[in-house]
Amino acid sequence: MRSSLDPIEEARARVRLRYMRARAVHPGMKQVGLAAERIARKSGGKKMPAIQILQARWREIAGEQLWKYCRPEKISGGKDGRVLTLRVLPQAAPMVQHQSETIRQRVSVAAGGDVTAIRLVQGPLTTREAAKPRRPARPLTPKERAELEASTVRIEDKGLRAAIVALGAAMLTAEDADKPADQT
Repeated sequence: MRSSLDPIEEARARVRLRYMRARAVHPGMKQVGLAAERIARKSGGKKMPAIQILQARWREIAGEQLWKYCRPEKISGGKDGRVLTLRVLPQAAPMVQHQSETIRQRVSVAAGGDVTAIRLVQGPLTTREAAKPRRPARPLTPKERAELEASTVRIEDKGLRAAIVALGAAMLTAEDADKPADQT
């Protein structure tokens, strides 16, 4: 089958195609992404250690189903790769173990790319911050109780009156609980 073009023009076109290279339609996007990733790793690692990043973003990293049952404890290891230790509820250990490769991949991306294994430690999960104990509220003095009840005498509904007196009592005792001990 012969071409309908001039054979000389066809030969010239082949030579041009042989020596000319095509350019990418969207040049540089891959390089921009790699550069951004390198910069983020360098600056992000100095701001916060990897375990703190994981603890802060654990719900997002582990997913809605798994974050309730496990928490990152520590990252250990060296040049060959790091090992993430997870504290897992004993009842959920098989489920977390089944998802460990997915978790490892997500953690690798979030913590810098070199988490090679996950170690599971079974036990109760601890919260980050212990709840502060509330100071007991002081009881109302008879004078304060009488003033509260006197201010609500005009309210006809007994349930509403009792609720407003209880709210007033809670507010009076809460104000005193917030003050330092030397000002009471």
